[in-house]
Amino acid sequence: MAEPAALAPAKVNLFLHVGPLDADGYHPLASLVAFADVGDRISVRHADALSLTVTGPFGEGLATEADNLVLRAVRALGEAAGIGEPALAFTLDKRLPIAAGLGGGSSDAGAALKLARDALALPLDDDALAEVARRIGADGPMCLHARAAWAGGRGDQLRFEPALPPLPALLVNPGIPSPTGSVYRAYDAGPPADADFPAPPVDWSASAVTGWLAHRRNDLEAPAVALTPAIGEALAVVGALPGARLTRMSGSGATVFALFDDMQGAEAAGSHLKNSQPDWWVSATLLS
Repeated sequence: MAEPAALAPAKVNLFLHVGPLDADGYHPLASLVAFADVGDRISVRHADALSLTVTGPFGEGLATEADNLVLRAVRALGEAAGIGEPALAFTLDKRLPIAAGLGGGSSDAGAALKLARDALALPLDDDALAEVARRIGADGPMCLHARAAWAGGRGDQLRFEPALPPLPALLVNPGIPSPTGSVYRAYDAGPPADADFPAPPVDWSASAVTGWLAHRRNDLEAPAVALTPAIGEALAVVGALPGARLTRMSGSGATVFALFDDMQGAEAAGSHLKNSQPDWWVSATLLS
């Protein structure tokens, strides 16, 4: 019998407005977040002790990590449920780039929490699991729910947005990490922006939403590009692809995305880019 498994989907910030550092040392955020139909894969089985095995094309990058977010999240679940450390063995097939602005670690943790809950038959709904996920970081609740949402506060104040249509997209990473802390420090060195929420689209068709997004921004894009010029190169290359309607960086980078009219256009652009940039990670996807 196959081990229970789940997709840990990539998270994409369709826009990201960032306010100045507050007294507690955090930045207020305003974002519309969508999730891809591509991501890492994680599976679980009962075992003698809690463990994590990492495989996949980007697994080597986590080999030296002392305490993966998956393990931290599952330990927090055991504590919250009063059962001690769960005796579960997880396998993470790491398919998303690391330090990529796609919420990979938080998404892995969210998927692991759901798998652990089911494996242990714990009477906890997703809202209860989201409170556990909050312990590992501000992205925890949004990646646990993995649903399109307006995200405010530190990214943990969520209002789900069922009206967001599926958006054909291309995700592109130039193969260079973009450490979040460094990007935020570079952002703090410049003039602060506002964590403002725009009025939502009047028309929620895919084409109208793409046009509406064109008037939004990612406030971390400029500092990330200044630190990692390869992100700027990726934005320029992806923006020049036939059919690309909107190009933007996700999160703190280094992944950029382009929106297309249909999946055929996104897939064709992805095939072209893989030929011209074979060292880049490229994936056509549907954001929703």
